[in-house]
Amino acid sequence: MPLVAGVDSSTQSTKVEIRDLGTGDVVARASSPHPTTTPPRSEQHPEAWWGAFEHAWAACGAPQVAAISVGGQQHGMVVLDAGMQVVRPAKLWNDTETAADAGWLLKQLPGGAADWAAAVGSVPVASFTITKLSWLHRSEPEHWERVAHVMLPHDWMTWRMASEADASAAPTTDRGDASGTGYWSAATGEYRWDLLAIVDRDRDWSTVVPRVAAPAEVVGVWRGAKLAVGTGDNMAAALGLGLRERQAVVSLGTSGTASTVSGAATADPSGSVAGFADASGRFLPLVCTLNAGKVIDATARLLGATHAELDRLALASSPGAGGLVLLPYLDGERTPNLPSASGWISGLRSDVSREQLARAAIEGVVCGMLDALDALRAHAPVERVVLTGGGARSAAVREVFATLCDLPVCTADADEAVATGAAVQAAAVATGSSHEEVGERWSLGRTVEVERGGGSSAEVLGSVRDHVRGRYAELRAQAYPSTA
Repeated sequence: MPLVAGVDSSTQSTKVEIRDLGTGDVVARASSPHPTTTPPRSEQHPEAWWGAFEHAWAACGAPQVAAISVGGQQHGMVVLDAGMQVVRPAKLWNDTETAADAGWLLKQLPGGAADWAAAVGSVPVASFTITKLSWLHRSEPEHWERVAHVMLPHDWMTWRMASEADASAAPTTDRGDASGTGYWSAATGEYRWDLLAIVDRDRDWSTVVPRVAAPAEVVGVWRGAKLAVGTGDNMAAALGLGLRERQAVVSLGTSGTASTVSGAATADPSGSVAGFADASGRFLPLVCTLNAGKVIDATARLLGATHAELDRLALASSPGAGGLVLLPYLDGERTPNLPSASGWISGLRSDVSREQLARAAIEGVVCGMLDALDALRAHAPVERVVLTGGGARSAAVREVFATLCDLPVCTADADEAVATGAAVQAAAVATGSSHEEVGERWSLGRTVEVERGGGSSAEVLGSVRDHVRGRYAELRAQAYPSTA
């Protein structure tokens, strides 16, 4: 029974999924945590990722597999010296210390945000790798002088595997993850050396950044297994979910994303929509928020409730939470671009109930994600929404989202979409099949429709939607007028 492995190296943990190459059935699955990290300085040492991977791999029985691939958290900055040693801990996607550098970079092109969007499909914010490079150049010159290689988290994990068999293995990346750096163009498929020169004009960047491998390329061998190029977590999730055009995935993890597959590159000068490439040759316009599951976690902690109890409390309150509105920007926000923001509560009265606070938190998270979905729909057609991620397991989140969204909403039959997508990549290089052919053979993309509002009429649902989202928009504009 040939096997393949998919790895999800995320912010919180590394997950490993072993699947039957022919049927796609899960044979083994394990996870190992990473050190906790919190903005504004959000950093992890890459060796912690490797240690977590080895622990999870052993828990899966260390099987012999035909191929393996890694999906990793996007945007992180891993810097190595000429001896391929890590120079400093990696800055992660949710690190906001580089916000000032994002603002400075915007001013370096004559047309500002519009020119950046035209160049690389996205407008740099604190999340993007190029802002982290600028920060390192400005803040830690002693480390900057040592930098010989810049990688993304999944690049480093893939190189770490390849170098076990070949000490001279050269770093590689893929088009999906490269498109989130702020210095590679999804539209042209090329690095923008002129943008990297803004950070440091004296450096030969062609020797520093990794080669961009083809979507189905084998980039090495690891313990007898073919090593696929891997990709970013959002791109891997799209493969794991069997995502198709005109579908949008709204993923609620620690953070939240809204994305869809497109046949054409996108460029949003407002910066809300990132014009990413996907892992298969198409494009993946995406909107990211910093606050999703973490808001629900914090609310559960404040109420002294389990997640199941929080669900029960939220569903016991009526839509609108008795006038209580929560703006969920607890640790700064990426969309809208408010890296120093904090959360707000409006409508708090002496008779507030635990049920209302629970409901307000769920509605706040959902409204934030619906704002993200609205931004996405302005650049790509969407006819159906698929909810995924840990937050989608919440009955309250599912019901509130379906009630407040004006499109059909369903949940995906995918426990670990990123690891599954990485396994799809592995299966593609093992068999020579396309990613789509593997997804069809494995029957990926199964969904279940979510009922909305207890079967309420379209008129009632429309009224509830307008009221809840309207109150949320009023508070957002009051707290942060630039978002009005």
